[in-house]
Amino acid sequence: MHDNAQWQTLIADDILWELAYAPSLGHPARLSGREEAVHHATWFVGAVDNFRFFELKVYAFVDPEGAVAEVKGEGLIKATGRIYRQDYVLFMSAAGGKIAFLREYFDPVRAASSPPSRRMWRTTRSSSEPS
Repeated sequence: MHDNAQWQTLIADDILWELAYAPSLGHPARLSGREEAVHHATWFVGAVDNFRFFELKVYAFVDPEGAVAEVKGEGLIKATGRIYRQDYVLFMSAAGGKIAFLREYFDPVRAASSPPSRRMWRTTRSSSEPS
């Protein structure tokens, strides 16, 4: 995610972002709305230096509003100095030209071996958010 501000222009205000394996790492399984999605993405790019996606493959559905994508990502975990490498599979649907739904799959074992600190994520959340 080279440009978090540009990414924010691609998502719908009422986006639903599901992270199927994130709870095993202490992260939420679901982010509802722009504020939660932007908060999570901002936390991630703050914890991981030079994160980038590459080898993107997009497979369109018959429905032009949906697609599935495979993409690799990597960056440097600031807290540990370790390289984070991940393979992602994303199911997406759009509405009004914006991403309205995103379901993200990643390898939680790989994420746990070089994680951005879960404690750091929790301390950046507002006190009104549940733990």
